Amino acid sequence: MRPDRPALPFADAFLQVSTRDADAIAAALGDARPAGFVTCASDAGLVAWRELCLWYGTAYRYPEGALAGSTDKAAFHELARTAGVAGYGFAESSDPDELVAQAAGLRYPLVVKPADGSGSKGVLRVTGPDDLPAAVAHSRTFAASGAVIAEEVVEGRQLVVETFVRDGRPHFTAVLEKEFVPGTDFMVGRLRCPARLPDAVLTGLEATAGRLCAALGVTDGPANFDVVLGADGRERVIEVNARLGGNGIPRLLAAAYGVDNVRALVALALGEPFDLTPERTAHAALELIGSPLDEDGELVAVGGLAEARAVPGITDLALFVRPGDLVRPFDQSGHKIGHLVATGPTAEAADAALAEARALLRLTVRPLPAPVPAPAVAVSVPAAVPLAVPATPALDPGEHHVVS
Repeated sequence: MRPDRPALPFADAFLQVSTRDADAIAAALGDARPAGFVTCASDAGLVAWRELCLWYGTAYRYPEGALAGSTDKAAFHELARTAGVAGYGFAESSDPDELVAQAAGLRYPLVVKPADGSGSKGVLRVTGPDDLPAAVAHSRTFAASGAVIAEEVVEGRQLVVETFVRDGRPHFTAVLEKEFVPGTDFMVGRLRCPARLPDAVLTGLEATAGRLCAALGVTDGPANFDVVLGADGRERVIEVNARLGGNGIPRLLAAAYGVDNVRALVALALGEPFDLTPERTAHAALELIGSPLDEDGELVAVGGLAEARAVPGITDLALFVRPGDLVRPFDQSGHKIGHLVATGPTAEAADAALAEARALLRLTVRPLPAPVPAPAVAVSVPAAVPLAVPATPALDPGEHHVVS
């Protein structure tokens, strides 16, 4: 949970409950009858999203096919095959030994990751079979289902296709370029749109996204696809997330096209009309900000915020931490500490604005001190006493609420 909780002032009530636990969410809501549910940049809440939509009979109901494709990467491989999308070798199992055996027929290097994961958590590149068992064991620690998938690495241009479907047809589609953090294999560091590709390629990617959305049962709502465009011009779809993109992508799309796909999703959840017709087409770029340390640290100070925000072309600068907060190494998307967004008449101009603003932004992070072992002391254990639990603010059952 972000320490600053930026949405809290706009909420009718704050419920600290796992987004994976539909029963607990319903229990916390009590007699309230939400008008709709949304979840945005994480796959963790997708199962609960569908269950709660069905439970409360909301206007929009998250599709079952989208759930399977988003939370089981092997299921998505099969779905892509049936939709006529080119595939590549993979193996999946919840049994580590079985997965290692299945992977014997794959071409190295491999990428190993949780079958139900997202946000680069537990994702490793493996160059040979000797390193595979350890990689599988690592990825399993991030897999809620226990299943891990090993896939042949697809080399090429890294892309993201963001689409929003309305009445069974892509209503808005954007193709983004993706760059990884230098020195890492899969950590996203920068995104740009529109992607600098020939119109025919862009049209083909939009058509592929449309076919996959149809196969997923997404007749209304968002989806995003990680795609690699090979040197041979063939596209390989790596995975799907039938939700809004993370890593600040809605802010990037707003800067480039003037659209608000978060508002569109809320409208969809409520059964209200929405329009994502672009107001403009500008070049935009987004840079994710991570800790400079490869170990846990503490944010000590922040400087240059006003100067960075004043750089021409900067449309958004967000920091998710404050001095005194814990800062983790930037080894998964959830550990980012902020982002910068810029626009410009060209992609180069947007990149230049990001570089200038980032140079002005000063983040001081220091390593955490080594823990000092506490001396052993003898203690007596008192009898258990009831705990006083503060009441959750009540929701008025006569009002409509959107719960995210």
